[in-house]
Amino acid sequence: MRKSRFSEHQIVQILKEADVGVPVNELWRKYGISSATYYKWKAKYGGLEASDVQRLKTLEIENTKLKRMYAELSLVHEAFKDAVAKKL
Repeated sequence: MRKSRFSEHQIVQILKEADVGVPVNELWRKYGISSATYYKWKAKYGGLEASDVQRLKTLEIENTKLKRMYAELSLVHEAFKDAVAKKL
């Protein structure tokens, strides 16, 4: 996945400019982003503060780790069940 040119903090600042009243078309030209990018950012980060974005990022990382742990444990569990079934 391609890394964004803008940090989460910068994205939040751009969205705040739009909330203040700067025309969206002007923001697109000023920062060199497409309308699709702007609306994708708005859907993901709209209404968030910079601290909220950092917390969201932390929670996403933690969620990924937990999913990976669950997947590994479920594989071990299935292997254990198969080994027990073969013994019986």
